[in-house]
Amino acid sequence: MSEQSEKSPSAGARAVVADAQDPARRPDVLFRVRRPAGTEPSVWWSIGGFVVVSAGVLAALNLLPG
Repeated sequence: MSEQSEKSPSAGARAVVADAQDPARRPDVLFRVRRPAGTEPSVWWSIGGFVVVSAGVLAALNLLPG
């Protein structure tokens, strides 16, 4: 390998990095959003959502004849 290629990335690698997209902003990713530090939603939203959905499923199952 030449000395210059060891010190700096190749032109191909620079082109790939220049065209790189933020994986959180890809069109096939619907709900993933990169937020600044300190603005993430509380973990209690996930816990509360789980409890509400679980209670809804149990309520719906109680409506079915046994």
